[in-house]
Amino acid sequence: MKKEVLLDLYYQMVLIRRVEERGAELYQQGRIGGFMHLYIGQEAVSTGLIAAREPRDRVITAYRDHGVATNCGISAKEVMAELLGKVTGTSKGKGGSMHMADTSKNMWGGHAIVGGHLPIASGFALGDQYAGNDNVTLCMFGDGATNIGYFHEALNLAKTWNLRVLWICENNQYGMGTAVERASAVTEIRQKAEGYGMKNGQVDGMDVMKVYSAAREAIDFVRKTSQPYLLEADTYRFRGHSMGDPERYRKAEEVKQWQENDPIGIFNKYLLDKKATTRKGLDEIEARVEIEVNQAVEFAEASPEPALEELFKDIYAE
Repeated sequence: MKKEVLLDLYYQMVLIRRVEERGAELYQQGRIGGFMHLYIGQEAVSTGLIAAREPRDRVITAYRDHGVATNCGISAKEVMAELLGKVTGTSKGKGGSMHMADTSKNMWGGHAIVGGHLPIASGFALGDQYAGNDNVTLCMFGDGATNIGYFHEALNLAKTWNLRVLWICENNQYGMGTAVERASAVTEIRQKAEGYGMKNGQVDGMDVMKVYSAAREAIDFVRKTSQPYLLEADTYRFRGHSMGDPERYRKAEEVKQWQENDPIGIFNKYLLDKKATTRKGLDEIEARVEIEVNQAVEFAEASPEPALEELFKDIYAE
């Protein structure tokens, strides 16, 4: 991978982190309403995954979607404006935190209903099959979504109909406040693909280069064989399930242990060890991100709120 590409991945990861941190501040100040689920700690998963796709490949994800939107090319200004419910947001201020989307970038949205987007992913792939192309649909979801009917129905059809879907489970160890081992009969989520005869794999979701490599291999497999694949990325959210989570279900020592394995820190060390850049170079990227996030907040705060008549627009397709 070229030096410029590596540094852009670092920029994207730091941008996600800073947008999330500022978003948390604004939420606590009462300037963001509704629910908000932060991606802090999981930046390596979407960054590595989206870097491995081709622009023609669709991406669809769950409600922890700010980072995925950023990786797909939605600007910090659009993300921040959407969080604040402004018309300049990527969903015109009417979607909010859980519904970031831009179909022009093949980012088909975050979805608030747990697992509800998995059958949609199979539908996308079925449409591509009818169209006769070899596009791949990337569908991201959490470990909690694998215990419900949508998951099994979508995977079963994908395998039965030979649909090009890469299923990516972001196993962040908890479904809301319930640990995986307390809710799932198997703790390795990838094993659930075995019941459908589906090829599967597992990757360290805290290391962006490992995610990128595993995703490239999986996407190539799906594209060439016209078969689905399930990739489990072991990761960890450093913050609560949502902003209202008191986090009484996990110990501070556990969180601290995972935070020592920070994905940005791991990639920082990788870049320095490979002499892809210098400490000064990384500092410059981080300073650039700080300016960009400050400008995004200013842009969002200065943007107008949706007019009342917007309530009745975009409800039905034209």
